[in-house]
Amino acid sequence: MIETIFGHRSVRSYRPEPVAEELLQRILTAGTRASNTGNMQVYSIVVTTDPDIKKQLSPCHFGQPMVMQAPVVLTFCADVRRFSLWCRQRGAEPGYDNFVWFVNGAIDAVLASQNVALAAESEGLGICYLGTTTYNAAEIADVLGLPEGVVPVTTVTMGYPDVLPPLTDRLPLEAVVHRERYRDYAPEDIDRIWAGREASEETARLKKENGLPSLARIFTERRYKAEDNVFFSRKYFETLKKQGFFGRE
Repeated sequence: MIETIFGHRSVRSYRPEPVAEELLQRILTAGTRASNTGNMQVYSIVVTTDPDIKKQLSPCHFGQPMVMQAPVVLTFCADVRRFSLWCRQRGAEPGYDNFVWFVNGAIDAVLASQNVALAAESEGLGICYLGTTTYNAAEIADVLGLPEGVVPVTTVTMGYPDVLPPLTDRLPLEAVVHRERYRDYAPEDIDRIWAGREASEETARLKKENGLPSLARIFTERRYKAEDNVFFSRKYFETLKKQGFFGRE
């Protein structure tokens, strides 16, 4: 498993070969073994293999080719509905239609998704997480018929890799690990932590392609712009309200 973790790549090109149902079931079962809140499993996984539904999902993910190309698209959702229905059918009144339980469900969903990703990669499959899920959660909810109490959190494409990309770099361990207490970053720490990435050939290529002098400006002016961040934050917040996660305001 350690070798699988260290070999992780985001696969964006897949062969048309389907994932056998028995294998898919084993991978999904691995997902259900993830840690979760109170053993309540306040998440759901929507498995999409139907080309027609993938075609409807595609614009929700900005038309990324992998959505249509991957034989399996998995949408991981925070889901307090199933547990709430069970409570009511047993004479108990649930109180999970609020933000903290969205957070709990989101954590559960992401933990399950990582188990699924690791299980898939250990079986020779490739995966890619789609951050576009939170951008267009309302549209995805409509396509997948998600009822109140269920909201998309992340999406994973899965299939046999057509092209295996090189490993991407990561910040050094000292960048993300704090011992005993959080130690804030001095300017020299920031310079040291980012030195390797800023000096890479990949960064040089990106600066040339984007016509910008630094990787930081590529992030703030091209990839994740402030106005987009605010727009999609408001949009996702409205989706949470629509899906009933602020029912007790």
